[in-house]
Amino acid sequence: MPAFYLTFIAVLLAGFGARDQMTISGLAARQGPRPGVLLAALLSAGLTAAGASWAAAFMLAQLPPPARMIFAAFAVGLAGLESLILVPRRRPKEPTNSLGALLLVLLASQIADAARFIVFAMGVGMAAPVASGVAGALGGGILAGMAWAFPQFSSAPAAGWIRRGVGLLLVCAALMLFLRESSIL
Repeated sequence: MPAFYLTFIAVLLAGFGARDQMTISGLAARQGPRPGVLLAALLSAGLTAAGASWAAAFMLAQLPPPARMIFAAFAVGLAGLESLILVPRRRPKEPTNSLGALLLVLLASQIADAARFIVFAMGVGMAAPVASGVAGALGGGILAGMAWAFPQFSSAPAAGWIRRGVGLLLVCAALMLFLRESSIL
């Protein structure tokens, strides 16, 4: 149960102001709250969380227990670097009405974003890929729903600062976890 709660909270923090949220909020602001946009976003969040969960289950079978936390620290570090370095795109100038194209864009932006790295890291580090995957899908769904229902919040300038702050915290947490597991600290 701790893997579920920790992953859920970490996904909510790491996913705020991300590229997928900017895409969803941009479409919702321009076209209005179309239910199809929300359904495509929820499907994408579920599929990418399931993919991260599957990858975590695969890695659990490959790694010995002592190496799992170090590998999880690397994944958390990648999540932090992704939040610090990659800047979300601006709102689309000419959004398409195609829900299939939206789904592909969301899948491409979510497949290696900070929230999915967190799902992967928690699944490996806590040896609970299913709980982490469910929490990641739920957290991703809440983030997508928030961007769809309240497009002004996810595109506010404060969202970028929150995203960078969470990225810095994730990098620090990864460094501490790595040093602790390497018996340096």
